[in-house]
Amino acid sequence: MKNVLVSACLLGERCRYDGCSKPNEAVINKLKGHNIIPICPEVMGGLPTPRCPSEIVGDRVLMENGTDVTLEYNKGAQIALNLAIENQCDLAVLKARSPSCGKGFVYDGTYSKTLTKGNGICANLLIKNGIVVLDEREIEGIDL
Repeated sequence: MKNVLVSACLLGERCRYDGCSKPNEAVINKLKGHNIIPICPEVMGGLPTPRCPSEIVGDRVLMENGTDVTLEYNKGAQIALNLAIENQCDLAVLKARSPSCGKGFVYDGTYSKTLTKGNGICANLLIKNGIVVLDEREIEGIDL
């Protein structure tokens, strides 16, 4: 049995910027029998639900209305990393394309639904600290 960090929205928690969730049955089924540690770095960093959408713009995270939420994103990422360390997690399954959780591709900061190569703030911090990060589309291809 593994301890696995999982984006709370993938588990059905209504914590996304739009107040919704994105439950993913493949993730939920694949992780049955494992200890799931739900995280939402944005909420853990102090942002409300719902909230204005955010994207990474250079080295900052900005809401579509221009509000700089870099501090909250960094704080939430650090809390998620601390949870991973405390729970000896070596795997995280996170929400694709998210400015906090996206792996490989995130929205480009133009709020036009255009993707660019890169990782979300939390995903990047976890990866830098040796935690394997998968997005929900990659879960089927792994053995736990």
